[in-house]
Amino acid sequence: MRETVQEAVLRSAAEPTAEQRARFGEFLKKKYGRALALRWEEDPALENGFRLEVGADLYDWSLEGRLRQLRERLEQLKPERASVIPLMREAVRNWQPEVTPEEVGSVLTVGDEIAAVSGLDRAAYGEILQFSSGVKGMVQDLRPDRIGCILFGNSEAIESGSIVRRTGKTAGVPVGEGFLGRVVDALGAPIDGRGDIPAEDYLPVESPAPGIIDRQPVNRPMETGLLAIDSMFPIGRGQRELIIGDRQTGKTAIALDTILNQKGKDVVCIYVAIGQKSGSVAQLVENLKRRGAMDYTIVVNAPASASASLQYIAPYAGTAIGEYFMRKGRDVLIVYDDLSKHAVAYRTLSLLLGRSPGREAYPGDVFYLHSRLLERSAHLSDELGGGSMTALPIVETQAGDVSAYIPTNIISITDGQIFLESSLFFSGQRPAVNVGLSVSRVGGDAQTKAVKKAAGALRLDLAQYREMEVFTQFSSDLDETTKRQLVYGQGLMRLLRQPQYHPYRQHQQVILLTAALDHVMQTVPLAEMDGFRERLLTDAESRDPALCRRIDESGQLSGEDRETILKLARDFLTRYQAETAEKSGE
Repeated sequence: MRETVQEAVLRSAAEPTAEQRARFGEFLKKKYGRALALRWEEDPALENGFRLEVGADLYDWSLEGRLRQLRERLEQLKPERASVIPLMREAVRNWQPEVTPEEVGSVLTVGDEIAAVSGLDRAAYGEILQFSSGVKGMVQDLRPDRIGCILFGNSEAIESGSIVRRTGKTAGVPVGEGFLGRVVDALGAPIDGRGDIPAEDYLPVESPAPGIIDRQPVNRPMETGLLAIDSMFPIGRGQRELIIGDRQTGKTAIALDTILNQKGKDVVCIYVAIGQKSGSVAQLVENLKRRGAMDYTIVVNAPASASASLQYIAPYAGTAIGEYFMRKGRDVLIVYDDLSKHAVAYRTLSLLLGRSPGREAYPGDVFYLHSRLLERSAHLSDELGGGSMTALPIVETQAGDVSAYIPTNIISITDGQIFLESSLFFSGQRPAVNVGLSVSRVGGDAQTKAVKKAAGALRLDLAQYREMEVFTQFSSDLDETTKRQLVYGQGLMRLLRQPQYHPYRQHQQVILLTAALDHVMQTVPLAEMDGFRERLLTDAESRDPALCRRIDESGQLSGEDRETILKLARDFLTRYQAETAEKSGE
């Protein structure tokens, strides 16, 4: 209690008797160590109780206050479904209202999903506040005379002067196995129309990232199923790999294919949609259902129509759900789509809270905003279960400008980036990965020996082709060696084109890379490359299934297996060319 408080205010429907006043005086002296003046104010709404206000402390003995205590007691119960009714009966039978002070304040101003509150001197940053209308808010700004909080609900239901209560709790989200296959909002509430989700625990949305001692090296692959990425920019379990590019360049498609490729690999996938169109998210969920991927996927949706507060908290809520599985020793893949819109939502809230704008009007702590989020992705030590959480944050650029404020911030936090180039995308190269600007800082440590050996000098060959293409685009007289190198490079680029929803398994990637880098496909016309590639894989899988199984299970590519692949590829090429010649002769 603040020293400036000299009196207590008693609100009730009837004036207290002298005996009641004396009992209140004894209570106050015992509670606060000194006598306080007691002032009574009539409140006709309090027929069945009273409210005693002592500075910021409130003793609510009204019918509403006692019922709220009972509700909070029942919410603390975590019974099994079969025992919920007997447990509730016992709790109600044994419950006694408690005379405990609540710290309350009042609303000064409210609007634009922001409320300014006075009187809550002991409120902490990140604490949840309960407004009298039932709306909840989270403290985001602490000042000497007031606090600012963001609202998770209808701000129109809050009026100036209404009561605000501290809860003593930080923002959290329910978690559990029941969330698999479900679509939830940023607070963990289901929005897919399939009923409530039984929660096994309740975790804070903000938690410290694992320390160095609690981590181990990233050394197990998280295959995307995309040949261009797994061969040159491998992603490991526990890594943070940024997907960056202009709008409509296939960023979400890469994340979606990666989720589809985890089928049957015991990986929990979490897709966090931030500021996306509701129709786009619904279509993505339908695609996941159609391909059997929703069984191991959780979708956290804070669409463009949601408030900036919900868009701000959504990725932290998704990460808390992922941490639940990671701490159980499971492997988790989480996609943030996208952090550009997340930064914009945070900028909106910060400006409304009256914080000083900095570069591009973002507040000064926008780097910390994303670093404390992405640092929570890690490969935990064996002592902590050995679980992992792999992050694929997505960032949208404007006209390919990777030097803008938010892209450079997130590039410096992550362990590499997949840069998607608009010109490649519109020329038909999909995924439109720019080989020169993309990088994985984990590299070969997160790649199986089979893929590493098969990929060989692929990245160097593509870099030489792109350089040669630039120098020869205006030349008409080229020597045969240069022509062959250009044809070879064009064939590699065509090989890396991959249809969406069609991730490759490990043995398929090894077969294609081994054949292509040994120039087996160099004589195949570019227009026929797609059909040749699929038929080659089908032929190899039918003629030597043991080879394919051996590569998938061991992750190794022996010299003997490599020669077998080349023999299968050359035999198929001979038969393919014979078929083509026969058809052209007809």
